[in-house]
This record gives sequence, C-alpha cells and structure tokens, in this order.
Amino acid sequence: MNAKSLIDRRSFIKMAGAAWVATLAPRAASALERADAVFASAFMDPDGSYGVATLTEEGEIVDRTLLPARAHGMTFSSESRRAVAFARRPGTYAVIFSPDGTAEPVVITAADGRHFFGHGCFSADGRLLYATENDFSANRGMIGVYDGTKGFARIGEFPTYGIGPHDMTLAADRRTLAIANGGIETHPDFGRTKLNLDQMEPSLTLVDTLTGALIERHVLPKELSRLSTRHVDIDAEGKIWFACQYEGARNELPPLVGHFSPGEALAFLTLPERTTEALANYVGAIAVNRREGLVGLTSPKGNVAVTLDARTGSVLKQELIAEAAGVAAAAQGFAVSSYDGRFKGRKSAVAWDQHIVRLE
Repeated sequence: MNAKSLIDRRSFIKMAGAAWVATLAPRAASALERADAVFASAFMDPDGSYGVATLTEEGEIVDRTLLPARAHGMTFSSESRRAVAFARRPGTYAVIFSPDGTAEPVVITAADGRHFFGHGCFSADGRLLYATENDFSANRGMIGVYDGTKGFARIGEFPTYGIGPHDMTLAADRRTLAIANGGIETHPDFGRTKLNLDQMEPSLTLVDTLTGALIERHVLPKELSRLSTRHVDIDAEGKIWFACQYEGARNELPPLVGHFSPGEALAFLTLPERTTEALANYVGAIAVNRREGLVGLTSPKGNVAVTLDARTGSVLKQELIAEAAGVAAAAQGFAVSSYDGRFKGRKSAVAWDQHIVRLE
C-alpha cells in the first residue's frame, strides 16, 4: 500500500467521521479500514430494487442508499462532500447523497419539458451541480444548473450546442464544461428509441459555465456521423479524452477513442485491429488515472477492459471481463465493475450498473 492510497482511505474516514464509521456493521467497518480507495456505484439488487453503494477497491460493500429507479452515471465533489446518482435516460430524477452519512439524501426531479441524460458534474467549489438534460420539444441539449446551497433548487440552464448530450467533465480551467453531444434524437414518448440515426450530428463542445456561451464546437466529420460521442474524462495535462459508440454497420471498424485540448482539433486514436474488434463498436465507460498517466476503457458488448498509455495512446493491457461495465482510477491502474456483480475480482449479489465514481 503506497502513501497515496493511504491518504485516500484515511481522508475518506476523516471526512466521514468516527460517528458514521461506528454505525457500520463490523465487517463493513473492517473492510473500510483495509481499503486502499473508496468508490460508489449504482446497482440492482436480486429482488429488483435499486440503490447506490459505497464500496472498497476490493469490491466490499460498505454502505447503501436506496434509489427510486435505475441509475446510471455518478459524480462526486470533495468540496461539498456530496455524491450524485443520475437516473438512466430518459429518467427524471437524481439523488444527491453524502457518502459519509452527514446529510439526508436529496431527490431532485427534472423540470417540465426536460429529462436527464444520466450524467452531471459539480462546479469546482462544489456549490453548483450541472446535469445534462434534453429539451425534447425543441430537440436540443441543455445543462440544468442546481444550487447546492439552496437544497439543489434548479436556478437556470444553458445549451450544450448539440443534440443528445450525455457525459461531461469540468476542464482544467475549472470553469469550462467539456460536453459529449451524442447526436442522437430521443423523446420520452418513445422511451430509449433512437429517432434520427440517418441524420446524426455528434459533437464535442466547450461551454463557459459562467455565461453559458459556446467556446468551441467540434462536429465529427460526415463519414463518422454515426459515431456517437458518449463519455469524457480529463488527463493530468488538461487533455480531454472521449469515447464513442458506433450506430453503423457491425462489420465496420471506426475509431472509438480520441482526445483534444482547447484550441486544437480532435485527434482519434488508431488502435490495433484486435483491440477495436474486441471493443465491439461500443465503449461503455472511460476513465483517466492521472497519477499514472493511463486511460481505461470498458465494453460490456465486447466483454473487455483496455488500458492505454495517455501519452502515446498505445495499448498496455487488454483483459477479458464478462459484461465489463464501470471503470475508475484505482490506487494502481483501474477498478472495473461488471453487470454480473464483479468488482475488481470480487463477486457480489448485486448487479453493478454502467459507471463508478471514486470518492477522493
């Protein structure tokens, strides 16, 4: 166990406080004491109910919070000590909770004419929560703004300058949002049906959170118009990594991963053919380990997890993991979850959902 991992676990316990730790079952408290790092992920119980769990790097569940329906993406603010589980598209709820048990969960619902797209992130100071949303009558992506100092009341919105926004991350300047607009039109009347596959326009945008103004918009070239930009993360150099899901023919092998920096054009990685084939035209999640300079990818359709060198883009590791789902930076490399209940090798009765967030 290295110094960094000790700091992560000890910081979480310090944040939580002795009173919260004392409420844990002895086995959970012991697991937390041994942990290198702490994570959160949504899950489905065997009885069909849904929740979000705090768990250790070895996959031992420490605590649970019940959810009203299936969740998708997660985010966490070390400043406000709050985490959020967003409903799966086209859901209309998000639950804000304290992993340390210091505050009661807060449930927010989407505004009239909006639904959530499953992801969001906090402002740098943790006071504001940003959520990707769909203005479905106008077929345009929006960012809903929620004030954490006022019970997470919705205080405004601004456009994503694209269709079907999914994931987003705060850029290195701690003010700009990097948004993946998947380019797919949906409407809650039609559930999860994709309505415009022949006219998709995926893009990545940089938007100023203070003014809502568009800074940059990168539309994918016409030959890649069916390559839906889905998930993003940022590396230690401020480079924005993005991962895609292809809506075209299965026998085609488009690039699935790329990166860009503000002021620069998009750059797609040319992965080895065996890796592209293994990803099955579907990267379900992406994460950056900034300390080690690594990028992690998972594909539940390809049953694979891939680790890349963030500097060169070369493949360092390709591992078969059945129904590989979430990925997050661990003390070393990545923690990977699966739909069948595995988290870094440990099997639980729950079915983990698509994403993991590290609590640090």
